[in-house]
Amino acid sequence: MSAFKLSDLEAIIAMRARSGDQGSWTARLFAAGMDRAAKKLGEEAVETVIAAIRGDRGALVSESADMLYHWLVVLAVAGVPLSDVLAELERRTRQSGVAEKASRGDGA
Repeated sequence: MSAFKLSDLEAIIAMRARSGDQGSWTARLFAAGMDRAAKKLGEEAVETVIAAIRGDRGALVSESADMLYHWLVVLAVAGVPLSDVLAELERRTRQSGVAEKASRGDGA
C-alpha cells in the first residue's frame, strides 16, 4: 500500500497554486477561480459515476483520482483545509449514519 496521503496532495496543490506557473494545471485552476474549479470537480464526479456504473475498474480508479484532486483544489480555493473535512467525518462516525442524517434534518 502506498504511503501517499490526501494531505500530501493537499500540500502539493497549495505549493503549485502559489507558483503562478501557467504550465501548472493547478495554478491555472486557481487563477480561473471557484467557478472553473467547481465545474471541473462536477465533471470528474460525473465521469466517476459513469465508470462505476459501467463496472470499469481502471476508469473508476483513474476518475476517482481526478475527482479527489479537483475536490482538494475546490477546498483550497475556498480556503477550507482538508483537516476540517476529516474532523467532520470523524464527528459523524461517532453515531450511526441514520442518526447522523436525522440530526441534520435535511433528509440527505
